[in-house]
Amino acid sequence: MFPAFHLNRYRLAALSLITTALTLAACNAPPSSPPVSALPLAPEIASGYRTDLHTQSAFKHMAAAANPMAAAAGREMLRQGGSAIDAAIAMQAVLTLVEPQSSGIGGGALIVLWDGKAVRTYDGRETAPAGATEKLFLQADGKPMPFTEAQIGGRSVATPGVLRALELAHQKHGRLPWATLFEPAIALAEQGFAISPRLHTMIATDPFLPRSPDMAAYFLNADGSPKAVGTLLKNPALAKVLKRIAAEGPSALYQGPIAQEIVAKVQGHANPGSLSLNDLNGYSAKERAPLCTDYKRWQVCGTPPPSSGGIAVAQILGTLQALETRDSRYALASLKPLKTDKPAGIEPAPEAVHLIAEAERLAYADRAQYVADSDFVPVPVAGLVSTGYLANRATLISERSMGSAKPGTPPGIQVAYAPDRSPLRISTSQVVAVDDQGGAVSMTTTVEAAFGSHLMVQGFMLNNQMTDFSFIPEENGQPVANRVEPGKRPRSSMAPTLIFDRQSGELVATIGSVGGSQIIEYVAKSVVGMLDWNLDPQAAISLPNFGSRNGPTELEQGQFSPALIQALKDKGHTVNQIDMTSGTQAIVRVRDAQGKASWAGGADPRREGEALGD
Repeated sequence: MFPAFHLNRYRLAALSLITTALTLAACNAPPSSPPVSALPLAPEIASGYRTDLHTQSAFKHMAAAANPMAAAAGREMLRQGGSAIDAAIAMQAVLTLVEPQSSGIGGGALIVLWDGKAVRTYDGRETAPAGATEKLFLQADGKPMPFTEAQIGGRSVATPGVLRALELAHQKHGRLPWATLFEPAIALAEQGFAISPRLHTMIATDPFLPRSPDMAAYFLNADGSPKAVGTLLKNPALAKVLKRIAAEGPSALYQGPIAQEIVAKVQGHANPGSLSLNDLNGYSAKERAPLCTDYKRWQVCGTPPPSSGGIAVAQILGTLQALETRDSRYALASLKPLKTDKPAGIEPAPEAVHLIAEAERLAYADRAQYVADSDFVPVPVAGLVSTGYLANRATLISERSMGSAKPGTPPGIQVAYAPDRSPLRISTSQVVAVDDQGGAVSMTTTVEAAFGSHLMVQGFMLNNQMTDFSFIPEENGQPVANRVEPGKRPRSSMAPTLIFDRQSGELVATIGSVGGSQIIEYVAKSVVGMLDWNLDPQAAISLPNFGSRNGPTELEQGQFSPALIQALKDKGHTVNQIDMTSGTQAIVRVRDAQGKASWAGGADPRREGEALGD
């Protein structure tokens, strides 16, 4: 069994996070009858910005996750001699329990892994059921249905993929027995964990949760009020599921009674979906070739399609490098962050925000036009990240904002597609780890929107990943690349990333973030912070978030000075100050004056994460 003192440590870690969430929840009370026609706000709302986080150090191994109980479970596996993927599996199992709004075994994941010899990526993205059609989200009049009408219920549920991806990676890189990796989560599910401020806030502000009988019975009191911060929450149903998965492997979820209940919930809902036993039975994860590109003296490796994250981060960095090559005035190293009296203590220079936001506009324009599941759509990946193409795109950036970018014409285009104008959405979780043997992992995992489809099966949430497809299948007679098709994986913005020194080949960092379509912004900002501005990982993560998804320039609410905002407006930017609730985790290799190597880890102050190591 999992040692009792570890379980107590997890409980204490959760209880120590109690802050001002009750006040926050009161300020965000759900409406009595939410307008289903409204586009969703970012479901992963902020739960307080903490400025007391400091970079953590370790010499042997380290794990970081968006919840301290998950990070502790990952570190425990590393202490037992486990590999980075062993730690990631343990963290995912715990996140299923303690962060159900963001990820879990009912969702999907993308994994980038370094085994000391090669970079590997594993695709556990969900797939569309065989019964899905491109008109899945169209109303009778041909118009796309409101988001929440599509999200809530079985219509939005895709075939879960995370367990199959973890199984595939563990078969090749795991060191500990599969069953051992689930012990922390099983112990917590059986004996209970304290509801954290963030989970409480998410429960209290979700207007659809009370309408789900299973969720209401689990998260709410008898009078319908949300269970309080610190309440001990037990999940015996999930403990039984995890025990079966530990003993039988992922097939326990894809076949038999658990699979049957998943299908019954999806097909029996008032807003039914087509997910079938055949879909579950036939799902397979994939190992794909990593997408690695050069950035100055580093090599940056991420995930290929169906994720747009790897391509977009590579495009942003490549465009910035082309700008610097063209004109030394654009050198990011000379645009270091400035001190400010705002909570983070520093903010990026106005010119840096301008350049990065403009590079992101170009990347997001290409993302909407070209990127989808490459098993269904010929994505011109090499052309999109080629040096010549990005240098040409960089010429579009000037001293004034372009406002909105148009997609480029990269080499390798085979088919003309219409742009995807679907709304950009937000929600995910992130883990990173490095092990004793020098291996590393970055995994981004998700159920899509907060609490996914709001269908709960034996203690875990089912995803609403189908809403990551375009609601509109075609425009002006041209198909949208990311339209719904049976068996297809929806486009993602997940950007788990590994960074290497180009000359030595040594691993420099593992990083990733949560935040749906804004993940690209968060990862790009933190990578630039670490590589160009020499910020430690915690400072790079804590640096205020900013960027553009090819619309307004987005600045994290309350984190920027009036002078910076005015400087951007003077350059023609339309500025939106919004909550930008990232969940970035990073672990970086550092060396002291004598050349001795160690690890430095950081976690996002906008969530409840922690980096733990020895």
